[in-house]
Amino acid sequence: MDLTPAPFFADLAEGPAGARAWWVKAADSLRLRIAHYPSEGTRGTVLLFPGRTEYVEKYGRAAAVFAEAGYHTLAIDWRGQGLADRMLVERRTGHVDLFEDYQRDVATMTSLVDVLDLPRTQHLVAHSMGGCIGLRALMDGLDVTSAVFTGPMWGIRIANPVRPAAWAIARMSKSMGLGHMFAPGTGAISYVVGSDFNDNSLTRDPEMWEYMRRQVLAHPELQLGGPSLNWLHEALAEMRILSRRPAPNVPCVCYTGTNERIVDIDRIRARMAEWPGGRLEMVADGEHEIMMEVPATRNRVFADMIDHFATAGEAQALTA
Repeated sequence: MDLTPAPFFADLAEGPAGARAWWVKAADSLRLRIAHYPSEGTRGTVLLFPGRTEYVEKYGRAAAVFAEAGYHTLAIDWRGQGLADRMLVERRTGHVDLFEDYQRDVATMTSLVDVLDLPRTQHLVAHSMGGCIGLRALMDGLDVTSAVFTGPMWGIRIANPVRPAAWAIARMSKSMGLGHMFAPGTGAISYVVGSDFNDNSLTRDPEMWEYMRRQVLAHPELQLGGPSLNWLHEALAEMRILSRRPAPNVPCVCYTGTNERIVDIDRIRARMAEWPGGRLEMVADGEHEIMMEVPATRNRVFADMIDHFATAGEAQALTA
């Protein structure tokens, strides 16, 4: 695999020392950016699947927590966002041709574990859209010891009366050649740039809100606006397909805020209720960004994640 150094904004990431990023091409030749946050420990490697609009620097602080606990972290700019190749003339449109294309990105990312000689015990941490991508990857055999989801996009919060219209608009856009257009109610402005902290739907922590804003204001090329109609169609179809498949037999914990306003909590409850050995943690008053919530919340969640990794690793060792 050809690894070429890529830009990486370490001062804004605030991750562990020595973090680097590379350009790597997926199987269909789209260029992705993948970052390695190192650790002095050798307990394992966290595969961090970001959400829609996100980029590798956003998880620098999370990677620092994992590094302190002995885990390396790989994070990715999915196709169409961050500094990865974008596919439309309007670069700020969140777009994908087929949702399954993200699995090409997963395969590219996981191949770096061997290329970089990272610990082979792997743990998935997936947020929002990354949770949808991660769920399919697990169902298709992603080799991880445990999985963690935060606010996973297993359903999008759409009012029931509007849901049929959302399906119809998204479906028609494809046949009419309008799939590149922004989904209704969205536009080119990044959410954290165009919104105020008060009543935002991501976090209750003003300092973490400023952390996110600081990153995209310093480097506007990281910004992403609303999704395309094609992305919406593909996402709705993917979530429907996955909802009909059984949960994978992988130790799993899922954290969802009780004030979640972006993804569908009922879909999350339904999935976790039938996950073998799965555990759903409803985070009191939490918003969508559980790993960026107020300090008491995120500290508790990170500690629980790390315990989950260790417990799953010990159980795997006993059965090896």
